[in-house]
Amino acid sequence: MSTSREIITAHPLTPNKALGQNFLVDEAAIARIVYAALEPRVPMIEIGPGLGALTRPLAESGLRIAAVELDSALCRILEAELPENVSVINADFLKADLEKIHASLGGDDLTFVGNLPYYVTSPIVSRLVSCGLPIRRMVLMMQKEAADRFFAKPKDKNYVPLSVLAQLKYSVGTLLELSPASYWPQPEVASAVLVFDPKEVSLPAKLPGLLKCAFSMRRKTLVNNLSGFGLNKKEAAALLERAGLSAGVRAEELTPGDFLRLAELC
Repeated sequence: MSTSREIITAHPLTPNKALGQNFLVDEAAIARIVYAALEPRVPMIEIGPGLGALTRPLAESGLRIAAVELDSALCRILEAELPENVSVINADFLKADLEKIHASLGGDDLTFVGNLPYYVTSPIVSRLVSCGLPIRRMVLMMQKEAADRFFAKPKDKNYVPLSVLAQLKYSVGTLLELSPASYWPQPEVASAVLVFDPKEVSLPAKLPGLLKCAFSMRRKTLVNNLSGFGLNKKEAAALLERAGLSAGVRAEELTPGDFLRLAELC
């Protein structure tokens, strides 16, 4: 099997900065990611396969893989070189029909893996967290700063709605951290690979909307911010009291469990 650097040499191209293209060339890292992502008989969706550094070794398992790539030039390379168990889909992952792709893979559990473009990491993970598909595992590479959001605690600057949703729905761990030297071309920042394993929990349908309103103005109290959730100040204060929370509390001070309790009481 060709190494990542050999693949790049065989297909001269200019990485598209607008699409956040930084190709992983660290063979040791590739091996660890592939090992973490493979589950017996569980097909997968790969986000942003690029030149196929992960796709090729993943495909050797024989599992069915749907590789969603936005760059049409890269899609042509992938289609010409990857085996039949890989379907290359030329699409923006944020707009792709995930239900259709899931059905094409058999409609059962699936794994997500990908080297996420830095500029759309949060929208992509937000979509994954809320898509409702039967996800067995996610192995996602991202900018270290973005990765920090998934471990952020109350009052941390990186504590955002996605932090709450991900921590409630998944057990998140760091598989490895990568320096810029692991990529071509080298980015200006360090990266991390996170593993998301789902918890057996059902989240209230109102939770995402509640979080959006709660964090809309971080320095304001929840009593004020929840007006966007259709509650006046009196109703918001009563909700907080039922949840055992102070009327003067701010969103950034609440734990994921606090938010879950609030959503269940709405």
